[in-house]
Amino acid sequence: MATVPRFKLNTGAMMPAVGLGGWSGNTKEERENGWKFMLTALQAGYRLIDTAYHYGTEKTTAVAIKKSGIPREDIWITTKLHHQHTPWVEKYLQESLDNLETDYVDLYLMHWPQTSKFVEGDPEPKDEQGNLIVVDSPTFNETWAEMEKLYESGRAKAIGVSNFSVKNLEKLLETAKVIPAVNQVEMHPYLAQPQLKEYCDSKGIVITAYTPTGYKTVLTDPTITELAEKYNATPGQIVLSWHVARGVAVVPKSSNVQRQKDNLNLIDLDPEDVKRITGLDRNQRLCNYANEHGKVEGWTYEQLGW
Repeated sequence: MATVPRFKLNTGAMMPAVGLGGWSGNTKEERENGWKFMLTALQAGYRLIDTAYHYGTEKTTAVAIKKSGIPREDIWITTKLHHQHTPWVEKYLQESLDNLETDYVDLYLMHWPQTSKFVEGDPEPKDEQGNLIVVDSPTFNETWAEMEKLYESGRAKAIGVSNFSVKNLEKLLETAKVIPAVNQVEMHPYLAQPQLKEYCDSKGIVITAYTPTGYKTVLTDPTITELAEKYNATPGQIVLSWHVARGVAVVPKSSNVQRQKDNLNLIDLDPEDVKRITGLDRNQRLCNYANEHGKVEGWTYEQLGW
């Protein structure tokens, strides 16, 4: 079984550098059956599951952990506050804890900086143009102040953010008493985000990459396939190893048992090869990018600081 490196957070906690992405799909059936790929991942050696209220897989995560027989304290659980729930932070953390059948999470993230309109039974209310309906209050500064209380209570062992830019991190830190432990963002060789990485490093914030392999778009890049051949590894292993070499944690989602195992087996890349991969950066978003109205989850790139 592979030995997974760990990164030290500003809380002192040691977070696994490679975790399993807990997104399981949009249908009820896909979400309910997600425990199967989570269980094989835990059996393969994963000790971090990255879920979210909005993924609908918190209960699924609890099922997988119970079936694994692995003690709860040996598994790192990350979950996220949905942008519709920011006025009721404590209430929805408790709901997540109930879903996960645990009395604490290892990391609780603010999923997005914006707040969306609350509509019962509709987690993504849209306007006539198909854009998420966002509201001005609470601001992410106000939401963070509530998250800080949960950190102090011990129900969230660490707190962090997701989809935050340098611009919005600077705004957050104007009022924050607790510096985020983690910022989870889209990051891959085509979106290396060197300025954000430098800023987070300077503040002691660990970056976790979602969409870390960049899908087939990145995995079929000639440089990546050439390096895969050089190291006798898969393209996915090359890209994930690049992240960890930069000090970035990753949460790839895979339901393929062999790929799950491969993703845990990192390669020790030569520094020059790390630089070559970083040089592929083209500031290209592959997961969350602007729609035809120039918005992502109801905000413009300017508002997001992208």
